[in-house]
Amino acid sequence: MVLEEGRVLAVIKESMAALLLFFLLAVSAVSADEDAFIGVNLGTDLSDVPSPTQVVALLKSQNIRHIRLYDADRAMLLALANTGIQVTVSVPNDQLLGIGQSNATAANWIARNVIAHVPATNITSIAVGSEVLSALPNAAPVLVSALKFIHSALVASNLDRQIKVSTPHSSAIILDSFPPSQAFFNRSWDPVMVPLLKFLQSTDSYLMLNVYPYYDYMQSNGVIPLDYALFRPLPPNKEAVDANTLLHYTNVFDAIVDAAYFAMSYLNFTKLPIVVTESGWPSKGDSSEPDATLDNANTYNSNLIRHVLNNTGTPKHPGIAVSTYIYELYNEDLRPGSVSEKNWGLFNANGVPVYTLHLTGAGTVLANDTTNQTFCVAKEGADRKMLQAALDWACGPGKVDCSPLLQGQPCYEPDNVLTHATYAVNAYFQRMAKSPGTCDFKGVATVTTTDPSHGTCIFPGSGGRNSSFINGTSLAPSSNSTTSGCLSLFFYSGGSFTSSVIIGLLVLSAVFL
Repeated sequence: MVLEEGRVLAVIKESMAALLLFFLLAVSAVSADEDAFIGVNLGTDLSDVPSPTQVVALLKSQNIRHIRLYDADRAMLLALANTGIQVTVSVPNDQLLGIGQSNATAANWIARNVIAHVPATNITSIAVGSEVLSALPNAAPVLVSALKFIHSALVASNLDRQIKVSTPHSSAIILDSFPPSQAFFNRSWDPVMVPLLKFLQSTDSYLMLNVYPYYDYMQSNGVIPLDYALFRPLPPNKEAVDANTLLHYTNVFDAIVDAAYFAMSYLNFTKLPIVVTESGWPSKGDSSEPDATLDNANTYNSNLIRHVLNNTGTPKHPGIAVSTYIYELYNEDLRPGSVSEKNWGLFNANGVPVYTLHLTGAGTVLANDTTNQTFCVAKEGADRKMLQAALDWACGPGKVDCSPLLQGQPCYEPDNVLTHATYAVNAYFQRMAKSPGTCDFKGVATVTTTDPSHGTCIFPGSGGRNSSFINGTSLAPSSNSTTSGCLSLFFYSGGSFTSSVIIGLLVLSAVFL
């Protein structure tokens, strides 16, 4: 009996060792041979953006070295010539059927849209179609053929080593995505995905994946906390844990990317890297999209950029580059659909930032706060009681010096709640080193590049004056916190607005635990 127990224990130990070895091999399978980069998507309708020369000037000023086009626009490719900017061109979905059915058509496409522009224009990859399996399923049978025909044309021109070929997928093709270790691709697409992954592996390419935590958050019916979607810090006991691997997930982005890694490994592909071809957050939405705000968009994209450029990797593949293209460079005011569909851009068409990213420590890419002249202002037309609450909070718990607002002081006039609230929320914003989440105040404040100083009233931050970041923590009421009030010296006829401070932690649903 003792001997049998010993054998059992030996078998268990051998099995555990084998499982550990398998897990370590799976975690280390993807190569970490290069740093991650941040790129941008230009947009689907070039009539809604500035001229190609203006676009390129903005890319240069923001030190953006990677751009993805949704087509192969000749004027844009000519403007990008001799800049060194790495360009991804795309075969639009409406051309996919023709290219997937004809090697000659693919060769003509390469001749016209690639060979005519290289090497002056630094084309480094081709995206064949966009979310074909979910957006254009009738073209799925020819998708792999289209990839192969495009690649063959590159081989014939001796360009296959410098230009990779892939196709962007929606993360919706991944089923049972949490826990990530149980994720798998929709099996109805196996006849496409298996040869597709074989092609990517054989050509040293990568899986292109579109990752939108915004949509996962919106569709979760409250299961996914907003902080988890925005990369905001969670206490360790509130992180999502994959029970199979014991890996901890602090954000939706990593969980989706790892779900794709695991889905590929389920089909026995463990060495393919992932490039995220689209990710972002809308800065404005209609009444059904209350979390499409400037502050949330700023927070998501600022945190995403830092996360990527720090080569953080994911829990499954720590330190492995997950290069990402932000969707998108410009707002698309003419785009049909909901309000949010028009407002994914980092910049307006005139080149002015929609909001100022907070990228301290993340290098120079997209560092559009180059002058350090950004301010927080109260919104025109905001509810007076909410403005009063913001003023009360900033001058009280926010520990802002509001003495310039007292009667006889430089910022007393004009004596109204909007102007005084602007001074107070900006003083807090500057005090917190313009950290993401410190200019919202329940939606009544917003970031601007226009100096609100007037007369002898010089606002904090004007002329580059900034205060220190306090304990690395944001304390201001944001779009997710409950406004607190205190009796204030700066009280207007609307009366003081008080509420209890509610501090809580959103607990992940059992789905995530």
